[in-house]
Amino acid sequence: MQATLQSLVAALSLLAAWSFFAQSPSLRAVLHRSFVPHAADLRELTFSPDSKILATSSIDATVKLWRVADGKLLHIFKHPQGITSVDISPDGQWLLTGSYDAMVRIWRMRDGAIARTLKGHGATVWSVAFSPDGQLIASSGEDRTIRLWRARDGAPLRTLTGHTLNVWSVAFSPDGRRLVSGSFDRTVKVWRTDNGRLIRTLSGHKHAVVSVAYSPTGNLIASSGDDSTARLWRASDGALLKTLSESSDHIYSVAFSGDGRWFATGGREKGAFGTLWKQMTGNRMRVSFEPTIRLWRVQDGALQQALAEHSDDVRFVAFSPDGKWLASAGADHAVKLWSLKQVPGA
Repeated sequence: MQATLQSLVAALSLLAAWSFFAQSPSLRAVLHRSFVPHAADLRELTFSPDSKILATSSIDATVKLWRVADGKLLHIFKHPQGITSVDISPDGQWLLTGSYDAMVRIWRMRDGAIARTLKGHGATVWSVAFSPDGQLIASSGEDRTIRLWRARDGAPLRTLTGHTLNVWSVAFSPDGRRLVSGSFDRTVKVWRTDNGRLIRTLSGHKHAVVSVAYSPTGNLIASSGDDSTARLWRASDGALLKTLSESSDHIYSVAFSGDGRWFATGGREKGAFGTLWKQMTGNRMRVSFEPTIRLWRVQDGALQQALAEHSDDVRFVAFSPDGKWLASAGADHAVKLWSLKQVPGA
């Protein structure tokens, strides 16, 4: 009887495990809209907290706001110099930009007026971000520093030093107590925001780290760069959990979905013949079997889909907070809006 009971328990456990994996959903993206928002190279793009607005930025010194529902242009923010990074505050009231002029600016969303200009960086500002509660602003730049500012009045709070080359990307943890940074010095660093202390350095990338992100649950850190990989790290101790690489040459951008179940990468395809073709003709040859956007399932690192609609490098990817959309910006000057759907699958 005891053996029979144990066998029954084992069978039920096996069935439960099989059901769990069999029911693990897959993610599918369908191209919804493609447009060219700027005449010059695109930089970062981001959604508003309610997912109704998409902000695009460019070295043409403008940020443009687009209504997601129908693609209507809502507003243009005109900047003194080219824009490198953009973010929208958690309450949707403020727009944040970084620029080649070494300034960080805060704009009112409703009318495009500059609320304040934050001065302190000594060179190009490459990345800006609001903290999840909207109380802090982080910026990083070519001067190798990260700066924390008080959002309500722009007061400088602290300067974080430790990177030895450009700091290309910064991102807050969901609770705002940590900040992660990626640098051309090949490292990812994790900092405390209350006192600016360096917590740990994540080493492993063989070339520049150009994008970092925290998962919405705060348990994972993602990074990507010029070594053809995207990496997932355990936030609690910095342990490397997964290395994702699927024929990519450079992975310029990483992003988590709002629920933390999905992960997107955008980059450039690998292929010596394609590179040679571009050098000879000036045109990039799209290689259909080496797409430039990839969707992954965080749970097991399974590749969900590979998308090859851009005709040149994919520089930035962003999920909408409601999980319905993925936006991508390419070196082909195009922004593509993808409709997302979860489907049953392995």
